[in-house]
Amino acid sequence: MTATYELSHLDLLEAEAVHIFREVAATTERPALLFSGGKDSVVMLHVAAKAFWPAPVPFPVMHVDTGENFDEVIAFRDETVQRLDLQLIVSRVQDDIDAGRVVEETGPHASRNRLQTTSLLRGITENQFGAVFGGARRDEEKARAKERVFSFRDEWGQWDPRNQRPELWSLYNGRHRKGEHIRVFPLSNWTELDIWTYIRDERISLPPLYYAHRREVVERDGMLLANTRFLTLLDGDKPYEATVRFRTVGDATCTGCVESTAATADAVVTEVAAARVTERGATRADDRISEAGMEDRKKEGYF
Repeated sequence: MTATYELSHLDLLEAEAVHIFREVAATTERPALLFSGGKDSVVMLHVAAKAFWPAPVPFPVMHVDTGENFDEVIAFRDETVQRLDLQLIVSRVQDDIDAGRVVEETGPHASRNRLQTTSLLRGITENQFGAVFGGARRDEEKARAKERVFSFRDEWGQWDPRNQRPELWSLYNGRHRKGEHIRVFPLSNWTELDIWTYIRDERISLPPLYYAHRREVVERDGMLLANTRFLTLLDGDKPYEATVRFRTVGDATCTGCVESTAATADAVVTEVAAARVTERGATRADDRISEAGMEDRKKEGYF
């Protein structure tokens, strides 16, 4: 008698991501995985480790560091790299500021977030990466919903949404000439709820700021910003303590948090299931530049 097994929705998503990781490792020279310590990159790394187990992850991880990250996230990044014995490459925005390749913004609303594109492209070029894995998901916002799993980037790192390659029957085309590269998104078909359900079921560790905790915040433009050393207080700002958690993590100057009592992965799953606004739409000030703000940034080379 032959036993049959029915794969769950998450099993199928994981299997798809495993296939993508193995496809890139087998067909592309010098891939790398973008790892910031944020939840999507943590899940992506977890799946990559499963894809190649018991062998180690066969490519380095790279972090584009604005220099204005949450301390808890950097500590988690370093602990994870040490625990999994990974090669970490850090491409720092500060190096590009010092070299005059970018000009740092000034003023009370200044952020280094947009400057990451130059540091990302420099890191890819200097290390001659043929493919770079990113944790972007199609449910995050409109521009990312247009993205293919294998995203071709030209010699300037630019993305053309009107010139994407077909991916029929999960057949991927990673061909590129020297100087060009491929961005690869193994979690494209996952949702925020899928991510958190997977984190709960796999018991994946995350930086503590993803769970409810007390923190001093400032309300600005309908968002709660953490009152860190990177935030410039404006006239009228009134910092106060609240119980919050972060749905997404990025540059501390433009990443907001939400009031929440969800202190466990199971509680977060329940909270996310009831949410009606994406995490980037609710808590990322850099996505509020314009209706097409993210698409414009992606065309320039951002993820």
